[in-house]
Amino acid sequence: MAQFRKKNKRSLFSRLITPYYRWKVGKCGEGTSFDSVVHLMRYPKNIKLSKNVYIKGGARICPCNERAEVSIGENTTVGYNTNIFASEGISIGDNCMIAPNVYIVDSDHGTERVYLMNEQENIAEKIEVGSDVWLATGVVILKGSRIADGCVVAANSVVKGTLEPYGIYAGIPAKKIGERK
Repeated sequence: MAQFRKKNKRSLFSRLITPYYRWKVGKCGEGTSFDSVVHLMRYPKNIKLSKNVYIKGGARICPCNERAEVSIGENTTVGYNTNIFASEGISIGDNCMIAPNVYIVDSDHGTERVYLMNEQENIAEKIEVGSDVWLATGVVILKGSRIADGCVVAANSVVKGTLEPYGIYAGIPAKKIGERK
């Protein structure tokens, strides 16, 4: 079990609000808990949480339409003020650490000059985050990205594309700078 979870005692508010959030989502595994003021937006029944997921305060998880799904694997922690917005689908594996202020979005808008920006279609591609991944503070993950098992993505990096297993990535765009030993 993660060091944070071993030492952290859930607040009274967290113990009281967790049953409400568990009822609101589509699937919620045993031991999953929520901090205060978590936002499960638009289609919360399309959110699937495995066992022992911990969603910290200020996090926003939003399946943006009826087809979109968000799934989060066992023992994964979603940090404070993290935003996860799915127009197609976002899957996050087991035993992941998502630090505060991470932004994961699987879509963007068209940019053709002949149309106004706010009239252009949303373009979406699924995002897959493997297991045993650490996304450090401020990471941004863009549509179509695939982050393999064991990756570490450094603070404030922007991911677009495929990251190799057990790689350490940093920068804008994120580039491989090392490998986990």
